[in-house]
Amino acid sequence: MLLGFKTEIKANNAQRTAFLKHAGTARHAYNWGLGLTKQILDHNKANPEDKIKFPSAIDLHKWLVALVKSENQWYYEVSKCAPQYALKALKDAWDRCFKKISGVPKFKKKGRHDSFTVDGSIKVESKRIKVPVIGWLKTYEVLPTGYTRGAVTISRTADRWFISFKIEVDPQTTPKAVDVVGVDLGVKSLATLSTGEVFEGAKSYKKYEAKLSRLQWRTRHKVIGSANWKKAQIKIARLHKKIADIRKDTLHKITTYLAKNHSEIVIEDLNVSGMMANHKLAKAIQDMGFYEFRRQLEYKCKIYGSTLTVVSRWLPSSKTCSSCGHLLDSLSLSERIFSCECGLVLDRDYNASLNLKNMAVSHTVSACGLG
Repeated sequence: MLLGFKTEIKANNAQRTAFLKHAGTARHAYNWGLGLTKQILDHNKANPEDKIKFPSAIDLHKWLVALVKSENQWYYEVSKCAPQYALKALKDAWDRCFKKISGVPKFKKKGRHDSFTVDGSIKVESKRIKVPVIGWLKTYEVLPTGYTRGAVTISRTADRWFISFKIEVDPQTTPKAVDVVGVDLGVKSLATLSTGEVFEGAKSYKKYEAKLSRLQWRTRHKVIGSANWKKAQIKIARLHKKIADIRKDTLHKITTYLAKNHSEIVIEDLNVSGMMANHKLAKAIQDMGFYEFRRQLEYKCKIYGSTLTVVSRWLPSSKTCSSCGHLLDSLSLSERIFSCECGLVLDRDYNASLNLKNMAVSHTVSACGLG
C-alpha cells in the first residue's frame, strides 16, 4: 500500500530562493485560473443560452501557456510542473465544490501555505533527493528505500521547508494481545479503552495558549510588511507548528499502540463538525484532534492487520448501562460517573467504551448464529 512520507529539507539560501520562485509561480497560476473559471461561471449564470464549457486542467494549462507564460518570462525560470499541478489542484477544488464536499475555492495569499509540486527525473540516495531544475536536496534523516517514482511536493511551514512523496509499504501483521477493544474519545481524556487503560491528550494548545496570545499581542502596533512584523510572524508560525507537532506525536503513539496490539478496534462515528458548533467545547475538541485520530487509525489498521469498526453516532453509548443494558433518560456532560439502578457505578467514559466493545462482540455472535 502507498503511504505519504514527509521530511525536512536542509536547504541553503540559493535553494530557498528557488523554492520561493516555484511556490510563487504555482500561486500565480492558481489565482489566474481561479479568476478565469469564476468569470466563466458568472458568464454561464448570466447567459444560460450561451454557456461556455467549464475548462479542464489541460485546457487551463493550454490557455496559461498561450496567454500568460509568454508575457511573463519568469515562468521559464522554474519547472513547468509547478503551474501544471497548481491548475490540477484548482480543478480538484472545483470538483469538490460542485459535489458539495467543500466550499468555493479561495485565492491563495503570499506566505500562507506556500507549496508546489514537481515530477520527472527524481533520484533518491541516503540523505538526499534530486528534483528537476532545483537539483540535489539534503535531508536531516535517511530517506526510505521503498520510494515510488512520481510527484514530490515541497512546502513551507514557518521558516522551514519540507518535501513529501509516496512510498510503497508492505503490510505487517503483528501479534495481538487483545481481540476486541472499545475506544471512547472524550475531552477530559483523549481515549478510554474497554481494557481500563486511559490515554490523556496532549492539550498542547491549552499549554501554549498564553504564550501564543502574548506573541500575537506584541504585533498589534507593528507595520504590516515591515522587517519586525515579518520576524514576529515567523515566531508565531513556529509556535503554531510546535503545538501541532506535539498533538500529532501523541496521536501517532496512541494509534500505533492500538493498531499493533488489538485485533478489532471499535470507535464511534463522531460528528466533529457538529461538535465544534458548541463554542464552550470547540477549543478543547480541536485541541484533542478527533478527526486526525480516526484518520491515523484507518491506515494503521491496514498496515498492522487490524480491523477498525465504526459504529453509528446515534448509539447512546454514554447513557446505556454496559451491565444490564438499561438506558438512562438523561446524562449531562458534567456528570462523570455513570450510576445504574442495577447497582453498577463506574466512570462514564469507561462505561461507553464497554458498550462499544459489547456491540462489536454481539454483532459477531449474531453473525455466527445466522451462519
